[in-house]
Amino acid sequence: MRILIAEDDPVLADGLQRTMRKSGYAVDWVKNGGEADAALITNEFDLLILDISLPKLSGFEVLKRLRARDSRLPVLLLTALDSVNDRVRGLDGGADDYLGKPFQLAELEARVRALTRRGMSGAPTLIKHGQLSFDQVGRVAELGGERLELSARELNLLELFLQRPGRLMHKDQLVEHLCEWGEEVSTNAIEVYVHRLRKKLEPGGVKISTVRSVGYCLETPVEQRHSQ
Repeated sequence: MRILIAEDDPVLADGLQRTMRKSGYAVDWVKNGGEADAALITNEFDLLILDISLPKLSGFEVLKRLRARDSRLPVLLLTALDSVNDRVRGLDGGADDYLGKPFQLAELEARVRALTRRGMSGAPTLIKHGQLSFDQVGRVAELGGERLELSARELNLLELFLQRPGRLMHKDQLVEHLCEWGEEVSTNAIEVYVHRLRKKLEPGGVKISTVRSVGYCLETPVEQRHSQ
């Protein structure tokens, strides 16, 4: 899960990044509206945390341009402008939620979890795949009823596969979804992450197949193939 934070206060932005990374998200930060607009055009994100009072382009304008491109990206507005009119303007402009400053990080985390669930287009928060189950809210994976010890990167990788079972995931797509700006992550590194995850899943009959030089695919469980 990859989040873009558009916030001009570096102290607040640093706190937000630390909090989101501890929750297992990949996080990128921009400090003005122009950078936010450019990032949203050229990158894929799962959530936007957007301050309204940004330099160069306001958060309202960034939001307007985002929705004009028919993007359904979940957006959480952050602002000290906590009047009713500002809330109405933001929500009518296409924001999904609104949080006034100052706020508690615990509340922000709860709202992020709620918005990412909505961004799944009504998909269940608990995904089951053969003997594997993954709680997308608690970010806990179990195999045969036993909890899997996975790194944050492995959890994010597993979530991507489970959201697209039976579909080919190109290596470049995985890099785009998993990695933050400035990270020197190659497709070779992705191969290592997939290898580690595969070893932890195979004892439960969960298989990730390789399409040589292209990418990977989470195979449909045997029992599901037989029922089709």
